[in-house]
Amino acid sequence: MLTRAAKKVFSYLIKISILVLAFLFIYHQYLEKGDNLKHFQQLIAHISRQQVLVTMSAILLLMLVNWLLESFKWRYLTRNLEKISAWGAIEAVFCGLTWAIFTPNRLGEYAGRVLFLPNRKRIHGVFAMAVGSFGQNVITNVVGLSAGLWFLASFFHINIWIYLAIAAGAVGFMAFLLIFFFHIQWLVNLLDRIPYIKKFHRFFDIMGRYTKPELITIMGFSLTRFAVFSFQYYLVIHLLIPGISIFPMMMMVFVLFFVQSALPSLDIVDVAVRNGTAAYLFGYIVQQPVAVMAAVSSIWFINIIFPAILGSVFVFKLHFFDRNI
Repeated sequence: MLTRAAKKVFSYLIKISILVLAFLFIYHQYLEKGDNLKHFQQLIAHISRQQVLVTMSAILLLMLVNWLLESFKWRYLTRNLEKISAWGAIEAVFCGLTWAIFTPNRLGEYAGRVLFLPNRKRIHGVFAMAVGSFGQNVITNVVGLSAGLWFLASFFHINIWIYLAIAAGAVGFMAFLLIFFFHIQWLVNLLDRIPYIKKFHRFFDIMGRYTKPELITIMGFSLTRFAVFSFQYYLVIHLLIPGISIFPMMMMVFVLFFVQSALPSLDIVDVAVRNGTAAYLFGYIVQQPVAVMAAVSSIWFINIIFPAILGSVFVFKLHFFDRNI
């Protein structure tokens, strides 16, 4: 057993390691691979300074709104586990973002948040966060698949029967996601049937405790967040490519969100994949790949890297062993 002093030293070493990893990844990605952000600076040099200032201020403000909404959602998700303050929820969410940038599929975000909960509630917190993430993914998939059907119909000359089959499959999948989310108790029942998992019922049972009204509220948070970061994309793309039509632009943004959610990722290294995907998709409606990639990179920096830097302040508030260490 580690002594209290040893736990304290070990805890600080872990926190310092997290910060070092986070800033090394940020350095590697931004300072060594920041070409698209440099392109962004070059592109806005030819735009009215006032227009750039107003647009980027709005995008920065929307970033704060986005993560504040996620903080409120996190507080709502955990209200039956632990009464946490609004500021405590904000600390947890921003700290989770610092962990997320160097972990696959943002798994570190779970650790960064639940470590703000008491020891006995942390595993419960993981499953509570899973419900919130599921709700966000449902929105992304439903809107993204709908936009994807428009994309297929608009730019691919495929047989009508094949298209109808794809559309039927997409609509069926969207319906399944929505029904499954609002009947998440089914997942709990399924896990209870797996011999080596059902013994952990006391942990994952929390997913089945959310009532329909609570799930609607969670979905409301998710939908509002989706609208916020969609509007961010609209603002920055419209700034760099003012002649682009709004409807096809937003359809491509929704398809991009869907593709991004389907790909395994590491926040800090998937920028190239994200930019390449965006350039390919937007190539169907506008021939300005540099502007598109610059727009996506700027949103990535504002929504992910900047909050991760802010979240590093809260890493030292984590409790790895107990809340008295």
